[in-house]
Amino acid sequence: MMRITDTLALEDWEITEVFSRSSGPGGQNVNKVSTAVDLRFEAERSPSLPGPVKARLKRLAGRRWTQEGAVLIRVEETRSQARNREIARERLAELIRKALEKPKRRVPTRPTLGSQRRRIAAKKERGAVKALRGPVGETD
Repeated sequence: MMRITDTLALEDWEITEVFSRSSGPGGQNVNKVSTAVDLRFEAERSPSLPGPVKARLKRLAGRRWTQEGAVLIRVEETRSQARNREIARERLAELIRKALEKPKRRVPTRPTLGSQRRRIAAKKERGAVKALRGPVGETD
């Protein structure tokens, strides 16, 4: 069981971890030890997450979201399998915490009269500068 918040926890069957060989530094160890972690969270089938949270999670996950509705997180930052596993689990938890936050509804506003006037004045000033850049005439 993986605890995300005080009220939300994920079951063990929802998370799968596969270990593979990592790229990068490691010396002779790199070809022998499987330290990279591929964490897979079955988000679409998860009974723990409500529908709106799943939709926000899908948007936040981006290309980490698979066609089957799972979130894939790959970590190969350290040479330690245990540390990579911790990092992957923390990233998943952070992603879900962000999805739990309900976004504020945007209240449309209008520009103030003063800001409109300043914008028009700046445009006129810029236009005047450009008008002076015309071709230079012949003077006798």
